[in-house]
Amino acid sequence: MIIEDNLILDTIQINQKIKRIAYQIYENNSNEKEVIIAGIVGNGFIFAERLVAILKEISELKVTLCEVYINKKKPLEKITTSLEVNDYKNKSLVLVDDVLNSGTTLIYGVKHFLDVPLKRFKTAVLVNRNHKKYPIKADFKGISLSTSIKEHIQIEFSKNNSKAYLI
Repeated sequence: MIIEDNLILDTIQINQKIKRIAYQIYENNSNEKEVIIAGIVGNGFIFAERLVAILKEISELKVTLCEVYINKKKPLEKITTSLEVNDYKNKSLVLVDDVLNSGTTLIYGVKHFLDVPLKRFKTAVLVNRNHKKYPIKADFKGISLSTSIKEHIQIEFSKNNSKAYLI
């Protein structure tokens, strides 16, 4: 059960963090013509959609949204994307997920894109936890949070209301 005492980010804070990350992505890609924002299925894709909306407001970049289909429970299964390989080949790409916990989902997502020559490759997460079992880092992060291994971060995205909880 989620209780408000466990709230770590409210709607305003989440929106501020998404906006800041969008500006960082823009600054990092200001010399590019196009950037691909690749959101991992589920909350990662919702987060990516919000980043794309802000990037389109603040920049002249061509911003392309891509959904990354990965089975988070079985990351060794085939990973696919909503774009064809040629749509992101030799372009700047940011892989996006909501929470970086052990790094399993992100590292397998990275592995998928390593088979394609990219101009630049970065990662972005809303919440970065410190329980990594893989050598992966978030280049852009909303908040870093030290938690116990038994605790979990749950992010709820809705149209006008978003919250992050520590449960």
